[in-house]
Amino acid sequence: MGAYTSFQNILPDPNNAIGVGGQAAGTNGVGFASIQFSSQAPIQVSRTNSGRVITRAAAGHKWTIDINYNPMTRDQFEPVYNFLLAQKGRLKPFFVQLPNQYTSRNAAFSSFTVNNTPTAGTAVNQGGEFMLQAGHSATQTTSPQPGDMFTITDTNDSLHTKAYRVTRVMNTSDYHSGLHSQPTTAQRLIYFTPNLQRAVSSGAGIDYYQPLIRVMLTSDVQSYSLGTNNLYTFSLKLEEAQA
Repeated sequence: MGAYTSFQNILPDPNNAIGVGGQAAGTNGVGFASIQFSSQAPIQVSRTNSGRVITRAAAGHKWTIDINYNPMTRDQFEPVYNFLLAQKGRLKPFFVQLPNQYTSRNAAFSSFTVNNTPTAGTAVNQGGEFMLQAGHSATQTTSPQPGDMFTITDTNDSLHTKAYRVTRVMNTSDYHSGLHSQPTTAQRLIYFTPNLQRAVSSGAGIDYYQPLIRVMLTSDVQSYSLGTNNLYTFSLKLEEAQA
């Protein structure tokens, strides 16, 4: 297939191939049988003698992902397992794409993001829970939806690898006038979780198209089972690993 300059760093799946040399080309990976996706935001709770409850964030947020595979043939199993072995347990983070997040819930917005990347309309400080996004289609129905995930490409901060999930979307027709000014037709006001882990520069790209979640294995031991039918049984546990 020719020379290449980097190894595949995305868990092989039906949209991400891997070759025998580890390159991002060749045979597509096998699909997932099921995924358990969790949001972990540790909160410390204390109660005073009077009964008042006090809460505060005890640690940073992370996503966790448990992946189960259907029984696999050896040809299906080996690309996945050898990719994981190359990460050397918890030593090397890599990326995963969730099949339900390849595209937005909104088909029109999904088509729009193939060739267009919305941007941060203004700079946002670390800890922000909403963002004014520019560069959207003037068609108000072309909007991200609650449940869509995105990552951020910021030329001023290459270490901002956190993945976020949209919780509210406001546009020029529907917005909270008590909290925000009216967005223009090309803007969307997006609430998301968790709060921004790092500051975002004005003009940073907001990537909704096939977002990648940076993860690591939760264990240095990766075991599989091989049945008498010569099919491999395998699952893995991942947790988000910010740069």
